[in-house]
Amino acid sequence: MQFRIQNMTCGGCARSVTKAIQLVDPAATVTADLPNRIVHVTSDQPQAEFERALATAGFPAVSAA
Repeated sequence: MQFRIQNMTCGGCARSVTKAIQLVDPAATVTADLPNRIVHVTSDQPQAEFERALATAGFPAVSAA
């Protein structure tokens, strides 16, 4: 799954986004594309769980699929 995160603008943001995603699924594979502000996530967990965790962390996301 992919998420577009408009306010992910630096490496620190990407680390925070990764941390929020891995709180939902510690085994998730996360790849951040900073220039395009997209995060690729490989996980069996529901997309909505990640969206909630990202919003709570201050990084509201929309599906970029």
